[in-house]
Amino acid sequence: MGKNKRHKDNTHLPFRLNVVFFIVFVLFAGIILQLGVIQILNGEEAQDEIDRTENTTTTISVPRGEMYDRNGQVIVDNEPLYSITYTPPKGVQAGDKLELAQTLSSYIDMDYENLTDRDLKEYFYLQNEQEVRDRVEDQVTEDMDNGDVYQLQLDSITEEEISGYDNQTKEVIAVKKELDQAYSLAPHVIKNSDITEAEYSAVAENLAKLPGVNVTSDWERTYPYESTFRSYLGSITSSEQGLPKDDLDYYMSLDYSRNDRVGTSGLEQEYEDVLRGTKEKVQYETDSNNTVINSKVIREGQAGKDLQLTLDMELQEEVNKIVQEELQSAIVNAPSLNRHLENAIAVVSNPQTGEILAISGQTYNRSPEEGEDRFTDTSHQALYNAYMPGSTVKGATVLTGLHEGVVTPNTWINDKPVTIGGGPPKGSYTSGIGSVNDIAALQQSSNVYMYFLAMYLGGETSNRYDMNSLQLEDGTLDKFIYNFDQFGLGVPTGIDFPYEASGVKGNLTQPGQILDFSIGQFNTYTAMQLNQYVSTIANGGDRIRPSLVNSVHEPSSSDGLGPVYKDYTPEVLNQLDMDSSYIERVQEGFRQVAQTSEGTASSIFSKQPYAQYDMAVKTGTAQASKTVFSEDGERTTYDELLNKTLVGYAPSDNPEIAFSIISPYLGEGATSTFSISNNIGARIGEAYFELKKARENGTAEEGPDEQENNNGEDAETEE
Repeated sequence: MGKNKRHKDNTHLPFRLNVVFFIVFVLFAGIILQLGVIQILNGEEAQDEIDRTENTTTTISVPRGEMYDRNGQVIVDNEPLYSITYTPPKGVQAGDKLELAQTLSSYIDMDYENLTDRDLKEYFYLQNEQEVRDRVEDQVTEDMDNGDVYQLQLDSITEEEISGYDNQTKEVIAVKKELDQAYSLAPHVIKNSDITEAEYSAVAENLAKLPGVNVTSDWERTYPYESTFRSYLGSITSSEQGLPKDDLDYYMSLDYSRNDRVGTSGLEQEYEDVLRGTKEKVQYETDSNNTVINSKVIREGQAGKDLQLTLDMELQEEVNKIVQEELQSAIVNAPSLNRHLENAIAVVSNPQTGEILAISGQTYNRSPEEGEDRFTDTSHQALYNAYMPGSTVKGATVLTGLHEGVVTPNTWINDKPVTIGGGPPKGSYTSGIGSVNDIAALQQSSNVYMYFLAMYLGGETSNRYDMNSLQLEDGTLDKFIYNFDQFGLGVPTGIDFPYEASGVKGNLTQPGQILDFSIGQFNTYTAMQLNQYVSTIANGGDRIRPSLVNSVHEPSSSDGLGPVYKDYTPEVLNQLDMDSSYIERVQEGFRQVAQTSEGTASSIFSKQPYAQYDMAVKTGTAQASKTVFSEDGERTTYDELLNKTLVGYAPSDNPEIAFSIISPYLGEGATSTFSISNNIGARIGEAYFELKKARENGTAEEGPDEQENNNGEDAETEE
């Protein structure tokens, strides 16, 4: 029996081993099957995951284009600078940046004066992260996003905890702040001003210890002529400001980086697309650990293209000087009458091409504090501020009447006051003019001629001087407006600048107001519009778009302008649909204003040295009012003020320059200052031709001879 039992045990042992072997076999078979699936079906995907790389493209900024005047004088330059940049790899952590900031701050000095409490708190957080986290209970933040939680954590940091940082620590924080503003694989400027050679060398020698940091070159805008013409040259953002927030999406769509400098005003903004240049484009290849394993330049960068402006910088400086001197003279000679006179504006152009040669706007400071200048350059007024022009627009009025057929060259009108409905007489500024036709009406600035022209245009042909009432046909004002628009009066000039005012159109409902419109009341125009208007008359009827830029040039490897990339040719916006003989009659009227004894500006323009320049002009005076607010907000309106205006060109037979001048808010009756706009115009004509002569003789560096200031002693007969 014992023998049988041992036999049974021996037979069970192989069976159990077989079960074990079978289980092991099944397990190994499963493993082999899984390996097969991975190797055969998913092997390529797994290998790709191991070898995964990513291509990222970034751009590197290039120097901005420069600006030159029409004679090749640089007026906006780029000063080369040392620059220290940081290009962070993808996935860099805050702790890594802090460590880098600590190392970099030992090699450079960093301004920390503008650090905020938040900057200091963020540093404290990094140094004491767990402690700050523990201050905010989890149950309080369970429904909050990470940003709000982080803000709560920063708020828990007290002023006492961040008040004890020494200057060296603050430098670290300032460097860390700059590092935080950098975007992955995009160079960011850490410092580019006041970098010493010692700093530059120290960083360059220790780049191995400064991952992502590099030393390179940068640029900063400089202005050899300082503030001259600055409001037209415009401004750009700093690298700290970067792209304007309001236009961020727009610029990012055009391949800008967030910290790129961009034009925000003036020509910098208007010509941003050519001044910005073409940024270098680099492609980085990174592995699964965000380590850069390769890079290549896929587009070479090119510096921005240069602008050659229409501006004549020597003439510009001379015009500024003239406007300042005449403005000061008018105020000093009649301080009580001219207590509201503060500004004078002048625009000078080539009427054949629309090229702007000079723009000046000067504001007089009666009580400058210590360190303040007597004058402020406000030349933007030429495009931004509109004023009633007075009789300077009578050329457009006469041409409207001739073109519409309501007056002819043989129409003569006796200049004596007109009375409507028992109201005050409406007459010319100068009495006793007598009978005038179109030319004489311009020569002596007859208001009455313009009144009758307006009445004829409105269907009133009774030639009455004393009327119980006046009715004009519907559409009379519209006829005036339509014709005035053809000269650029009341419509944008189209100048290549981001903004310009088009003036204000008065709400004219009464016939008498339409009569006053014909002599330059109610509607307001800018100095640029007046310049386009007189240029249209000067060149025989072409309204040409004013331009501030002549051409765009490729960047040059040496000083001066490179090859021409694009030329801007004169653009005629419209041609006057008027008989050329009518335009010639207005031209003759303007010539007689300046060069004949009865002309309203002859006392200045017909005398030497100005007579030799053969100028043609039209003077203007408009009634104006000015509202002034005191420091406590009290509002006071001053009536019975005058806008003194002048438009003109020279020479009268083949004009090379056209000018418009506005001197607003002179005191009523300030006869000694009536010449301010005329003096400015006469001296501008002289300055242009004397500068031209000096250049032809090779002595341009001396500039035009300074003429004795008239100071208004020879006041002209004014309308």
